[in-house]
Amino acid sequence: MSKILVLGGTGYTGRLIVQHLLEHSKADITIATRHLDRAQEFADKLNQQYPDHRVKAIYANASQTDSLHLAFADQMMVVVAAPTTAYAENVIRTSLEMGLDYLDVQLGAQKFALLQSLAHEIEHAGVCFITEAGFHPGLPSALVRYAATHLDSIESAITLGYLNMGKGLPYSEAVDEVVESFREYNGQVFKNGQWTKTNSYEVRTCDFGGDIGRKRCYSMFFQELRPLPSMFPSLRETGFYISEMHWILDWVVMPIAWGWLKIAPKAVRPIGKFLWWGMGTFHKPPYRVELQVQAAGLKDGRLVTVRSSVAHPDGYELTAIPVVATLLQYLDGFARKPGLWMMGHVVDPLRLIKDMEKMGVACATRIQAEEAECT
Repeated sequence: MSKILVLGGTGYTGRLIVQHLLEHSKADITIATRHLDRAQEFADKLNQQYPDHRVKAIYANASQTDSLHLAFADQMMVVVAAPTTAYAENVIRTSLEMGLDYLDVQLGAQKFALLQSLAHEIEHAGVCFITEAGFHPGLPSALVRYAATHLDSIESAITLGYLNMGKGLPYSEAVDEVVESFREYNGQVFKNGQWTKTNSYEVRTCDFGGDIGRKRCYSMFFQELRPLPSMFPSLRETGFYISEMHWILDWVVMPIAWGWLKIAPKAVRPIGKFLWWGMGTFHKPPYRVELQVQAAGLKDGRLVTVRSSVAHPDGYELTAIPVVATLLQYLDGFARKPGLWMMGHVVDPLRLIKDMEKMGVACATRIQAEEAECT
């Protein structure tokens, strides 16, 4: 029987991962958190809802390795859904020491560097470690690979993110991780066959189509993008761009947040709450989270474009669902490969999109002969 422990299983993303796993797999789930009473209450509720009583609760604190050893016993995989990047090394090394497979949805350059430094040990131990999972990072490289399946050769692949959930946004500690990542902001893109400088960034106007329309978009770098030119030698341009939101957010709230972070780099929580307040206050429809890839290349000797999109009204859902779709491929053995992998590289992208659609994500693909949408 497959046993998966979800660390942070009572958080916004963790709860959704647990629920989708129960609905779409036969795995036994352990909800691990610092708040055992909440975990037990959630487990009891789920065991009434789903057959076979496949859920249990256990105490785990990422800062206490003893608690991790007790919680991880008799598990097959640890899914890190908690914003515990400060204690990432504890979780990673405990998983490796106990011979468990691992997946995380965390942001953080230090976490990624640590995993890279342990890549040889991970492969030698024969365990499967999957990192950079979720919406972004996670889906951008998967969507590029998905677009490439529709082309004989891919020449450009721009990924675009739109984030607008409107009022009532639930604040979580995951926002703290986003603010932390601003310290290490990198706006690199792959352009004209080479990467731009690390301290540079790109601004371009892109047409999302439909009710979103044209938006100014700002480049953001994710590690999952780095290997794409090697994977697709014909690729001359790729990158990720996040769209503008509301003019007050773009020209007032964000600059204040950036300046505040430079002056007081430890004020992560108040900066995060300030940003979250701004996103919940200054907005206009359409309300959803959407990721697109706009790709161009050759098909049967003709230059064509591929536009694929994934969207959901709830950003937490669009983080949890790709994780569960990846875990389904892990559980049947396809994505369970020894070594360190990024989510967007280890999955079958065609199946990923199909499974995400079954779980409620709106997916669309259009292929036609036309010019690219970004300028």
